[in-house]
Amino acid sequence: MAERSGSWVSPTVEGYLAGLRAGVTSVFLVVLVGTFISIGALAHDLGFPALWVVLSTLLIWAGPAQVIMISALGAGAAPFEVAVAVSLSSIRLLPMVVALLPIVRAKNTRWPGLLLATHFVAVSAWIEALRLAPGQPRENRVAFVNGIGTVLLGVSTLSTAAGYYLALAMPRSLVAGMLFLTPMSFLVSVTRSSRMLSDRLAAVIGLVVSPILVSAGVGLDLMWTGVVGGSVAYLVHRWWSRRREGRE
Repeated sequence: MAERSGSWVSPTVEGYLAGLRAGVTSVFLVVLVGTFISIGALAHDLGFPALWVVLSTLLIWAGPAQVIMISALGAGAAPFEVAVAVSLSSIRLLPMVVALLPIVRAKNTRWPGLLLATHFVAVSAWIEALRLAPGQPRENRVAFVNGIGTVLLGVSTLSTAAGYYLALAMPRSLVAGMLFLTPMSFLVSVTRSSRMLSDRLAAVIGLVVSPILVSAGVGLDLMWTGVVGGSVAYLVHRWWSRRREGRE
């Protein structure tokens, strides 16, 4: 135990409690409640057991991947094909983990806490961790991220169960609207936290390219939106940086 801030509190406990407070006050809490109530209702309508959908939230915890899995299995798709689709959808989280690890890892970080933090990485938890973790002492950061993840995943799991049992009382239009909360909140968060030209450009290009690809019926439209938007934004950023250096 070490003395920190005038009290005898270990960095792990201090960071975890700070993460719990950050999770409880996060704006994403409201978004996740709506999203996972919708996921629970969707699973109920397609005839899946309550325990099954609750475990899918605990083990997968990725709204788009869960919607793909539930709707595809409900439509009779082969389990292997569904597994591939869910895996491709979740690959987007890998760069988030890679970006977060150098920020939260310390020299004495133990791998169980770090492994738990990687499981908690979802769009909501990642944005909050990336925004708030640098303000914590480095030895507290993994526990801090785990605190945020505990709150967000716990609320998401409870919301999934609530949505399952409230399914008969909710109109389908409300369920569909709540599922739309997650992408909209992510768009607003990206816009708010964008600092560089490449960040803003990638978001704008994505907004333009995505509906074009969907209208054209291009497969894996979300992946190609990210590839096109990110690549163009990176090239423009490199060109602008070199031009600015040439002027100096």
